[in-house]
Amino acid sequence: MDTKQTTKLRVLMQPWLAHGHISPYLELAKKLANRNFTIYFCSTPVNLTSIQKRITQHQSLSIKLVQLHLPSSPDLPPHHHTTNALPPHLMPALKSAFENSVPEFSTIVKNLNPDIVIYDYNQPWVPTIAAELHIPAVEFLTPGAAMCSLSLHRYNKPGVEFPFPEIQLKGFFQTQFRRVVDETFREGNPMQSPLTAMEKSFKIILLNTCRELEGKYVDYLSILIGKKIVPVGPLVQEVVNKTEEREVMDWLDKKNDSSTVFVSFGSEFFLSKEEIQEVAHGLEISGVNFVWVVRFPVGETTRVAEALPKGFLDRVGERGLIVEGWAPQAQILAHSSTGGFVSHCGWNSVLESLNFGVPIIAMPMQLDQPPNARLVEDLGVAMEVQREEDGRLSRHEIAKVIRKVVVEESGEGMRVKAKEFSNNVRLRAEEAIDELVEELVQLCKEKNLVKIKSGQLY
Repeated sequence: MDTKQTTKLRVLMQPWLAHGHISPYLELAKKLANRNFTIYFCSTPVNLTSIQKRITQHQSLSIKLVQLHLPSSPDLPPHHHTTNALPPHLMPALKSAFENSVPEFSTIVKNLNPDIVIYDYNQPWVPTIAAELHIPAVEFLTPGAAMCSLSLHRYNKPGVEFPFPEIQLKGFFQTQFRRVVDETFREGNPMQSPLTAMEKSFKIILLNTCRELEGKYVDYLSILIGKKIVPVGPLVQEVVNKTEEREVMDWLDKKNDSSTVFVSFGSEFFLSKEEIQEVAHGLEISGVNFVWVVRFPVGETTRVAEALPKGFLDRVGERGLIVEGWAPQAQILAHSSTGGFVSHCGWNSVLESLNFGVPIIAMPMQLDQPPNARLVEDLGVAMEVQREEDGRLSRHEIAKVIRKVVVEESGEGMRVKAKEFSNNVRLRAEEAIDELVEELVQLCKEKNLVKIKSGQLY
């Protein structure tokens, strides 16, 4: 690792207010801080509080937390200035408050006067503000290249077949995905458009992926956008051993190598009662050890025992561990007893699983998850649980896929390939950051040569 980089750049970063965006931004901040950058990490106080414990005392010398105060209202108090545990009906209010924080963010940029600004998909006003101060602004997209290229292709080339049929969606998920893309890119105020955010990114766009996973999709996305795509991943959370998390780890220590599945569907998606029942029966039928993180929306009074099938906990006994709310995902995936990950295939979870060489039992639910699941299955490191025609899950299908991925001889190739991917992406991760440093330094050198036209950088 090159910690002797002599060019000390000051970078202002502002992710969207969701954990799935904040986490890779924070990991990128840590990587750049290790290379002598000073990072100003901007978000709402409630989000900054949640990540403080992930920043060591040494890292805090280079990573400065900058509070962004959204306009407050009775409907949206400060503790709701995050997507985490946000009641769904308040999402429009949060997006509106975020857009209304532009004057505050403008003041932050003027006061800090950074060398470069890194911003998220839904902030096209950031490069406009930065351009007025002759500061280059670069977009950092947190989803994968397959998801981004599939979405942009559908928008830019309606009716034209996507060039990579292996990740095309069918049936239930195809209809759902079309709706997501149409809602994301539909006509509206161009200053709120993800397309405008891409167009205004100065020369390059950063992506949390690597060529070993998504090389052809990175290249196609570059063609669709008309800019150079710089892969900076996989950016995954560091494994930190903490004494308060020992219960799960002690339980895993008693299990055989690669004998256990970790079951989690992300921090912002909740299974329906029917889905909980099917997953529970599937785990029971599979006969495989499991650690299952069960979550309920904030305010819901359902108890875990009430949501599970009657007698389930007694029947599985020591074979299963139920954790309510939160578990140390990176630590669990890194543990030698973990042999599979029953996952919704959110992009951060996909990258973490492959980083630790754990094959995936794919159970996508929404948004970018279905194309992510198709991608990892096509790569040979996952198997998707097929749904009924109406989209419902089947306990017997869940059990079948778990057994194939973790236990059966027919899944050995998948398990081997997941380990190979782990070795390959880890080798490339630090090289990718070194290449990014060169790109950012070059952009800043060009800053004084850039012409300002109509509030945009060219």
